[in-house]
Amino acid sequence: MRGATKSGHPLKWVAVLAWMAVGCGGGQTSVDGTALVGVDEGESASAITACVTSGASLQTTTDLNVRSGVGTSYGVLITIPGGGIAKEAGGGCPTSGWYKVTYSGVTGWASGTYLTVAGTGSTASRDAAISRSQTAMGFSYWWGHGAFKSGAAAGSCSGNCPSCTHSGSYGGDCSGFVAKAWVVPSTNSNMATDSHPYSTGNFNVDSSQWSTISRDALLKADALVYNDGGAGHIALYGSGDGWGSMNLYECKGCAAGCVYNARSLGTTYHAIRHY
Repeated sequence: MRGATKSGHPLKWVAVLAWMAVGCGGGQTSVDGTALVGVDEGESASAITACVTSGASLQTTTDLNVRSGVGTSYGVLITIPGGGIAKEAGGGCPTSGWYKVTYSGVTGWASGTYLTVAGTGSTASRDAAISRSQTAMGFSYWWGHGAFKSGAAAGSCSGNCPSCTHSGSYGGDCSGFVAKAWVVPSTNSNMATDSHPYSTGNFNVDSSQWSTISRDALLKADALVYNDGGAGHIALYGSGDGWGSMNLYECKGCAAGCVYNARSLGTTYHAIRHY
């Protein structure tokens, strides 16, 4: 996970649950623990200077510092990675070209120099992703797979993954499920066709198809993911407090299967957005 997303902010700490979905870890990309350093905020003209909608999603065009006050003389609280999305937190209007934002549980000031108003995707796209997620609920956990057909037998899983046994033709693991819900890549559109294009290691790193956002800015059909030391998990957000109790769609593990449930996730998880 990016170092900037591992906030230890005392007001936002949520204890990590004892359960960890090791089953979605799979041959992951390496975890980047290097702290980010933002650009010189005064290098170019502001990308945005006017008032925006209060609570709007603001996306960075490069690694950007969030400071404790308005101006570069104030200390850096956290650095948002390029392409990251923060939530506007100051009523919408800038102060001397700086916007009050919240990112990864930390609130401070970021220069509009490298900020743009982020698109949040259409409601129809998000609703469609939730509908696909609902199709998958009730199916069995199937390590390294993703196939869900409405009305088909749920299948079953036994043992401890990855050394687990699956019976049936449908089910999926956490990353196989999210890839189906998001239709990534675009060829992965048939819910019933078995595919597993990404692991949590892929989802844990920003790409052209998804990017990190603040957990305060979660919208339905966003996701929360972690991958560390070969273990990982990803769940699709439905509703609730991004730092507390949330309603999540997830293929949770061999015993639980694919479920819609209410629970909290620890600060090892960061939020990502596709739509």
